[in-house]
Amino acid sequence: MSETFVLQHGAWHGGWAWQPVAARLRAAGHRVSAPTSPGLGVDDDPRGVRLADCVDALVAAVEQLDAGAVTLVGHSWGGYVVAGAAPRLAGRLARIVFLSAFVPAAGRSLRDEVPPDYQSLFDSLARGSGDDTVLLPLEVFQHGFMQDADPATAAVVHSLLRPQPYGTFTDPPVDGEAYRDLGVPLDYVLFEEDTALPPGEFGWAPRFPQRIGGTAVGVAGSHEALFTRPAETAEQLLRTVAGG
Repeated sequence: MSETFVLQHGAWHGGWAWQPVAARLRAAGHRVSAPTSPGLGVDDDPRGVRLADCVDALVAAVEQLDAGAVTLVGHSWGGYVVAGAAPRLAGRLARIVFLSAFVPAAGRSLRDEVPPDYQSLFDSLARGSGDDTVLLPLEVFQHGFMQDADPATAAVVHSLLRPQPYGTFTDPPVDGEAYRDLGVPLDYVLFEEDTALPPGEFGWAPRFPQRIGGTAVGVAGSHEALFTRPAETAEQLLRTVAGG
């Protein structure tokens, strides 16, 4: 049966980041939409963009689709966006998939959920940016986010990243934990070599899967497996929507 996927990218990325995965989902007969959040398009002005603006944009993108029930997939920071959008889209949702993603807790921003060294780095970068944005340093990206690619390939992907409006990291979740009470299936898929958050207290699992009452299903790859393992990522998304 054909599914409709709406793929929400993570911080610094845009809908373009989903192209390798989206191509495989479409080849399997499914419909895919991958919008880009405000402030992260090539010609966007990132100043003043807040998390609520990104939620509004995702809601509008789904409402414009001529489709039935959709599967929302949020990668990384995108977990905040899909969770915020879900209550306004409840009647159109088949399921929500958190893909190596933050799962919001009421009152806790993304900044609250990362280790202190990331907090200090982000604060410093935002102060020095001139427009209250954060751009992940290349070395951090190569070694912590895309370590399963050669450095040159990771540098190419990094060159496409856009400065992230810092308000989208410091704002609390839109609608708190309302996404958990919609009667919509919630799934967590974790890239098994994902070290963007270090194992332990601040790791992806088990804390984020536990917030939706489940455990993580693993798939090979780093945090940027959308690029390094797109076939495996697409296959796992298809297994997830099939209930397996």
